[in-house]
Amino acid sequence: MIELRELTKRYGGRTAVDGLSFHVQPGAVTGFLGPNGSGKSTTMRMILGLDAPDHGQALIDGIPYAGLAWPLRSVGALLDAGAFHPGRSGRAHLAALAASNDIPASRVDRVLDIVGLSDVATRRAGTYSLGMRQRLGVAVALLGDPGVLLLDEPVNGLDPEGIRWIRDLLRGLAAEGRTVFVSSHLIAEMALTADRLVVIGRGRLLAETTVTELAAGDDNLEDAFFRLTSQVTDYRGGAAA
Repeated sequence: MIELRELTKRYGGRTAVDGLSFHVQPGAVTGFLGPNGSGKSTTMRMILGLDAPDHGQALIDGIPYAGLAWPLRSVGALLDAGAFHPGRSGRAHLAALAASNDIPASRVDRVLDIVGLSDVATRRAGTYSLGMRQRLGVAVALLGDPGVLLLDEPVNGLDPEGIRWIRDLLRGLAAEGRTVFVSSHLIAEMALTADRLVVIGRGRLLAETTVTELAAGDDNLEDAFFRLTSQVTDYRGGAAA
């Protein structure tokens, strides 16, 4: 489980995340939604210990990420699909990460097969297309067979077949009892993928609910999202706050 307790982050005079508290439960895909600049990426970075909060806590199974003995075996994350050495092959990149967390080498070939990169595993990752880089990032997240997964915009660069593959993968992982937390700006895709939703705006919690409950009374989830976030964003100007 992921638990946030009054998580707060400021940059100078700007508050990026403002007293954020919510739970992400196992056994479901939880979508993380909010307008651009709402604090989603900052929140995910604090969960993973990449940014230090000014106040509050982000806990994974009751402890901070920094307290995990073998991080990749507990939490899998995709925040930046370009986080690899371009001169290394996809297999070499995964092998180095596996060795650093005492993960069996056999797991490398397993995740390459899961993400569909077995045929290009020996190619330099710097030659991969954006979609292939996304798949490599997903392979990194799955490498330690973790119980918790965080993915930031995982369908970027994927074609329709790849988007469906990600959807099925996430739902399958949740069905195994894992905690799956995924951010996206594609509201219609979240309507097909997520069971639960956390919606934020200007760093504050707007809703922690199910897809069905949020969309009730509206034509679709997108209408419900715009209705909920209109209080913190002026969509008439075409730019999110």
